[in-house]
Amino acid sequence: MNKYALSLLLTVLLTVSCSTPPSYDLIIRNARILDGTGNPAYDADLAVQADTIAFIGDLSKAVATEELDAAGLHLAPGFINMLSWANVTLLADGRSQSDIRQGVTLEVMGEGTSMGPLNAEMKSEMIEGQQELQYEVPWNTLGEYLQHLESKGISTNVASFVGNGTLRKYVMGYEKRPPGPE
Repeated sequence: MNKYALSLLLTVLLTVSCSTPPSYDLIIRNARILDGTGNPAYDADLAVQADTIAFIGDLSKAVATEELDAAGLHLAPGFINMLSWANVTLLADGRSQSDIRQGVTLEVMGEGTSMGPLNAEMKSEMIEGQQELQYEVPWNTLGEYLQHLESKGISTNVASFVGNGTLRKYVMGYEKRPPGPE
C-alpha cells in the first residue's frame, strides 16, 4: 500500500472513530421505563427530538439541549382518554391542561355524539346552544372539525368516532321512529 492510500485510510478511520455523539433536544436519563407493552419495567435513557421519542436505551454517549435525571422515577408513555368530552373545551383552550397534567396525550371523542357531520340546522343549534364557552363553527364535517382543532393548536393528540347520535340527527332530525333504508 502506498503512502497516499495509507494516509487516506488513517484519515477515514480517525474521522469515523471521532464522530460527533448523537444530539437530541431532551434526554431523560436513568428512568425506569414502563413502555405500555405489558412487559416488566426496565432501566434506560429516553431521547426526544422535536415531538418524537427518538431513542430508548443507553444514551451515555449522547448529548442534549436539556437533560433530566429520572433516577428513582418511572417513565411511561402518554395515557389515552377513551371517553373524552373535550370536544368543546379544546376549542376554547387547546392546551388541555386538566388532562395533560394527568399524563393524557390522546383524547378519543365522539362516543355517542361527534362534532360532525353537521347540517345547517345542527350547526345553528350548536351555535345557539353555546353557554360560557363561545366558539365559531366553521366546519361541516368531522374531518374539518379535527383540522380546525389542529390549526388552532392543541397540546394533545385527538381522534374521534363519528357519533351514532350525530348521524341519526343528521339524517332524521329529532323524529322518534326507526330509520328506514332511505
